[in-house]
Amino acid sequence: MASQTPRPSITRDDAGNLDQTLRPQTWEEYIGQAKIKENLRILLTAARERGHAAEHILLYGPPGLGKTTLAHLVAKTLGTNMRTTSGPAIERVADLAAILTNLTPGDVLFIDEIHRLSKSIEEVLYPAMESGVLDIIIGKGPSARTVQLELPPFTLVAATTRISLLSAPLRSRFSGGTFRLEFYSDEEITSILARSAELLQIASEHPLLSGIAKRCRATPRTANYLLKRCRDLAQIEGGAFNTDIIDRTFGLLDIDEIGLTRPDRAVLEAIIHKFGGGPVGLNTIAAATGEEESTIEDVIEPYLIRQGLIERTPRGRVATSEAYKHIQTI
Repeated sequence: MASQTPRPSITRDDAGNLDQTLRPQTWEEYIGQAKIKENLRILLTAARERGHAAEHILLYGPPGLGKTTLAHLVAKTLGTNMRTTSGPAIERVADLAAILTNLTPGDVLFIDEIHRLSKSIEEVLYPAMESGVLDIIIGKGPSARTVQLELPPFTLVAATTRISLLSAPLRSRFSGGTFRLEFYSDEEITSILARSAELLQIASEHPLLSGIAKRCRATPRTANYLLKRCRDLAQIEGGAFNTDIIDRTFGLLDIDEIGLTRPDRAVLEAIIHKFGGGPVGLNTIAAATGEEESTIEDVIEPYLIRQGLIERTPRGRVATSEAYKHIQTI
């Protein structure tokens, strides 16, 4: 029987926990969003000194900007456990009741995609956030009665990419503050990549990381993803981490020089070539490209607007002169 090459042992990296490894563990490691960090520092420090649970916090902005990481840092600062769930996972009032009644005093409850909670669940959440009680209806019809359960003090940290879908009563109950996460500058992304490269043991120079930063959609999650893919190609090629590796990786991923992906370009090309530059409605663009409206609105469109490639108007989306120039160069 032929001998086989020994298989290397599986590490946490191989097991798919690399994103957790790259997640900042301290406020100092969390680069960017300076005003949000300062506001949270004041809020959390004051709550900890008083020995109270911090007030509820709402974080919103495009995907991949660090909302979940901020929630982890909030829990770490308060020295408490963090329980994590998401809007789609809470399908029934009983699901929310089970989560709330199993919290321990001071816990941080993180609800991602909170805009996807149903109205009936929102109504149960109101008194839990405001008064620390859970109202449960027992029975049906005329004999139904409401029982109030007192909940342990907790801090709700919620995240959403679509704050407009949250009802006004729910938004108003985030007394600790509502914070919008902004896109990152190229310099901030380069600093994030430098930290990640050190953790991944990648020997890289600043200009190489800066080149990745310019094409990562101003988003840390995307930046780390691209860095890992460049590392993978360098590893299997047995070569150095250099410009050639980076350019080939971006070519394989079909990402152009300003960070646009194939779906991004498909949206631009549809507006320009199929609809004469616009204005054109979101549902029409979705039909023309095969993308879901929510994907275009939440993922593709914010970056195209930030790059000055499209504009939103009352009549629909319009391609700018910069969009025409970019399409001509690819």
